[in-house]
Amino acid sequence: MIIVLKPSATPEQVTNFTDMLKTDYDVRVNRWDGIHSTVLGLIGDTTQIDIEYIDAQDIVESVKRVQEPYKKANRKFHPENTAIKINDEVTIGDGSLNIIAGPCSVESEEQIVGIANNVKKSGATLLRGGAFKPRTSPYAFQGLKAEGLDLLKAARKQTGLPIVTEIMRVSHIDMFENVDIIQVGARNMQNFELLKELGKIDKPILLKRGLSATIEEWLMSAEYIMAGGNNKVILCERGIRTYENFTRNTLDISAIPIVKKLSHLPVVVDPSHASGKSWLVEPLAMASVAAGADGLIIEVHNDPPHALSDGAQSLTPAQFDVVAKKAFELKKALK
Repeated sequence: MIIVLKPSATPEQVTNFTDMLKTDYDVRVNRWDGIHSTVLGLIGDTTQIDIEYIDAQDIVESVKRVQEPYKKANRKFHPENTAIKINDEVTIGDGSLNIIAGPCSVESEEQIVGIANNVKKSGATLLRGGAFKPRTSPYAFQGLKAEGLDLLKAARKQTGLPIVTEIMRVSHIDMFENVDIIQVGARNMQNFELLKELGKIDKPILLKRGLSATIEEWLMSAEYIMAGGNNKVILCERGIRTYENFTRNTLDISAIPIVKKLSHLPVVVDPSHASGKSWLVEPLAMASVAAGADGLIIEVHNDPPHALSDGAQSLTPAQFDVVAKKAFELKKALK
């Protein structure tokens, strides 16, 4: 249930009203103070609450029941967009366009530092790179693991770019203490034990949509993290599995405005994994920006033909420079 209070409600009235709801109806009350009004989200068994009685209270502007199972991620509970601050210079969800760029896998210090310097010059605001790599084949390159994390930190030290990298299991959380954004990959979107533990830490989580997940399932995975107390969730559309096999996945452009309507969380798009083809990255990136994405995550490699993973979908630094400039120009034009 959602209760919107009148702008004239005093802090004392709001507190007394909230205490009454908790005591009389045994529900948990989440409160969001917006610019123009205060919104109360009631979580629990609200079937016994008389909507007409609540609506008749002097400080209540409106009240309605919520059908969606996700509460904390729901825009009805949190009408204003959530902006997640990464550092003093980078905020995702504030209306700006952020580009996360870097190789699929960290391969060496020379490679990751060189790419980091290149993408930063082109306007990237965050550096991505896989240290732990979930691969379909057990014989494929699995990443440098802890060494890869150290190399990402070395690249951050030289460039100042915050780092984004994927976590695989609960036991690795302590290793990610100095990672700026922890990525949950598509294969782990419904690893609920991992999501619960990530809900206990105070760090931004980039949650990729599962290979065949519905939008509601995706938002429910975000809910798992937020239910634990961590509201710093960034959603990432990376394509879903369909009957079409020309591309690696099918990018669901419609998911961007849909999620923006349903949720207050920021949305970034991964055109690299969606297409699996480097020549498709630019048009899909432009479409994503036009559809309202808060950011892009693009794979960039200094030598794609010899990349240890996902070379076919990786851009060279020169190609990335072209795409980044066009994306920023489009974002500016849309404003």
